[in-house]
Amino acid sequence: MEQVKVIIMKLIVCLIAFWIGLDLLFDATLSDIVSFAVTTTVITYIIADRILLPRIGKRNTLMAEFILAYVVVWIFGSILLDGYLQIAWGSVIAAGIITASEVFVHQYLLKHISAKNSERKQHRRFRPGLRYATEFAEEQDPRGKNKKD
Repeated sequence: MEQVKVIIMKLIVCLIAFWIGLDLLFDATLSDIVSFAVTTTVITYIIADRILLPRIGKRNTLMAEFILAYVVVWIFGSILLDGYLQIAWGSVIAAGIITASEVFVHQYLLKHISAKNSERKQHRRFRPGLRYATEFAEEQDPRGKNKKD
């Protein structure tokens, strides 16, 4: 249920960001805004929040998320939108708004979801069947040359 809340928060933020970046300043249709928002939400959730955030931290994930949102709008904007200026400024504005709001989403994720993951990891760490012992011994030369007398 926590994951659904995060996806809905991201979708609302993306809808607002694309409404400001693409429709308020330029002329974009509602279907463009919704398609950009859904695509960006899915891609950034999977790549940034599920894969990158636990591995590289908040700050680096924010930079990666800015680049992801920018690239998604740039690629799909070149297909769906008409003007180059609309794609360029719309993607920068929308990616900036999304990145600014992701600070709060990442805090929420790390606060609520990481506690559950740490409980799971603690259970995974201890595996009695996979304990290995290290044996320490002196090397023995079979020819008997290295004897200490």
